[in-house]
Amino acid sequence: MDPIPQEQHCAPAPTKSKSRKIINHFTDVHGLPCIENIVSSVEDTPNPIGTDITGSIPVWIRGSFLRNGPGKFEIGNQKFNHWFDGMALLHQFKIAEGRVSYKSRFLSSDSFKANEEHNRIVVSEFGTVTMPDPCKNFFQRFLSRFELPKPSDNANVSFVTYKGDYYVSTETNIMHKVDPETLETTKKVDWSKFIAVNGATAHPHTEPDGTTYNMGNSYNSKGASYNIIKVPPTKQTAEDTLEGVSVLCSIPSSEKSKPSYYHSFGMSENYVVFIEQPIKMNLLKIVTGKLRGKSISDRILWDPTLNTIFHLIHKQTGKVSAVKYLAKPLLTLHQINAYEEGGFLVLDMCASDDGAAINNYNVQNLRKSGEDLDEVYNTLCRVFPRRFVLPLNVDQETPYGKNLNPIGSATSVRFAKNQVFCTHEDLHGEDLSEYGGLEFPQINYAKYNTRPYRYFYGCGFRHLVGDSLIKMDLNGKRMKVWEEPGRYPSEPVFVPSPNATEEDDGVVMSVVITPNKDKSTFLLVLDAATFAELGRAAVPVNIPYGFHGTFNATA
Repeated sequence: MDPIPQEQHCAPAPTKSKSRKIINHFTDVHGLPCIENIVSSVEDTPNPIGTDITGSIPVWIRGSFLRNGPGKFEIGNQKFNHWFDGMALLHQFKIAEGRVSYKSRFLSSDSFKANEEHNRIVVSEFGTVTMPDPCKNFFQRFLSRFELPKPSDNANVSFVTYKGDYYVSTETNIMHKVDPETLETTKKVDWSKFIAVNGATAHPHTEPDGTTYNMGNSYNSKGASYNIIKVPPTKQTAEDTLEGVSVLCSIPSSEKSKPSYYHSFGMSENYVVFIEQPIKMNLLKIVTGKLRGKSISDRILWDPTLNTIFHLIHKQTGKVSAVKYLAKPLLTLHQINAYEEGGFLVLDMCASDDGAAINNYNVQNLRKSGEDLDEVYNTLCRVFPRRFVLPLNVDQETPYGKNLNPIGSATSVRFAKNQVFCTHEDLHGEDLSEYGGLEFPQINYAKYNTRPYRYFYGCGFRHLVGDSLIKMDLNGKRMKVWEEPGRYPSEPVFVPSPNATEEDDGVVMSVVITPNKDKSTFLLVLDAATFAELGRAAVPVNIPYGFHGTFNATA
């Protein structure tokens, strides 16, 4: 039997370009405003500056809203190709007594220092390949094309915590420990010095006791493997970083030389959920990319002939479930939450039906205008929140060909001995389509991660970046929206109020970029319950659109 459904959230209209390559169109949007300044290089602001506050910032908020993202897109006369390549710029909005100050600092990575020293791009990034050093002779330049690519330590994706310390991270094996007060880089930390992995995600999950889980790949003669990583909650000495880290288990890639790309993973109370999706990294082509002048992004390919596979790993034993949960091809970068209930694992994520357009986010596209910009947007499949429900107790008595899921409209059908095919339930109404779908999801993480929950927050995407903030209520799939023309809010972060009793008792913070209005970026603070604006703090410097952030509360 073949339980694979044929319906699609996106209904692409394929066309052919001049190169005969088929290009799918998922929307028919026209007249998007140019946002090129969102990827304009800026100077850092290492000394705190004041902000202009409109409305009021609740006095109970004490701490620093920390943000990470690219801030420099050119070195000398050379330009980075991809949005993900820009040099990491760390931001701090320090909040106390209703006042806000701002500062920023470029991450003092080896990549940044080498690029600045040579006044050119020296270290290859996700979408940019370095050119041979012009100071070398012809033979040396020729040989340099055969060198293996060195991993970049340009950690421009997120702020993360391990053992109570703050780090900035990308997806290579290098992180940087950072002082959240000064934003200064204090230590370079290499995962591969502690365990046999070649990188780790920038989206770890942390237990209430501080134990942290992550994932990273390893490569050997048998092929690629996905590793579940466990970091202990506390330090044994003041200088500890990743000491005590262990590999909980390794999962062989379904294609030895073409592992799946993943940006994050799910975690419930007892399980890590790894999503092996059909966007593949061609390891041979990545290794030989420098010789061919091709970047890593050129070697990540979407294969819609493959299913998505959900792997469940028990956190206490490290045992991988023999049951594989399959779904139609999808791309997910960010999960919302996961929890166990009544013998099922509920997995919520933001996902799309097409992953071919990940390379659309090159800097050149973000700087387009008019019909060219519309074309880029219309070839991006929209991302929507979805729920999968995975039955945990599949055994020889479990019937075939029957929907095992009594929760909502998601289905789970056993079709082979250790295989269950799953379809999703939409976690939204039709009104979300008017806002371009939803990405950068966040929840009340400290209280509701791995638990049943009601609310999540995210950005609506009627442009290449977020152009609205959305609160989704799963009770009725109703939503509240904050939006202003010409304003582009970044990932919302929930901060609970003191002694909160309700899930949405607190505020939502977002840095709002104004690409067509000079020096008017602001920190926005919304009442999380009503989604009404409480206040904003305008910053008298320009800030590029970033990726992820966190709130560091202080007493």
